[in-house]
Amino acid sequence: MVLEVAIFDVTDADGFEAAYLGARELLLASDGCRSARMTRGIESPTRFVLLVEWDSVAAHEENFRASDRFPAWRAAIGPFFAEPPRVEHFTDVG
Repeated sequence: MVLEVAIFDVTDADGFEAAYLGARELLLASDGCRSARMTRGIESPTRFVLLVEWDSVAAHEENFRASDRFPAWRAAIGPFFAEPPRVEHFTDVG
């Protein structure tokens, strides 16, 4: 299992949240996507962290980013970006 962590700084937190909720199924419909959870900053309410569990990095890159769902996802949430998101993949220790 691979954990994707994406950090978003946005210009309109409520708009971004609504856009994410409307587009979330695009992400969850991807083969290899196990779960997705969006969190919102308390001290920084315009910062969001997306946590997605994937079967592998390839599942993320090939089954979502290379699919027709990704442009629709980006079109929904992208207008709210203050800057490009930071995205990294992690694996469990131990």
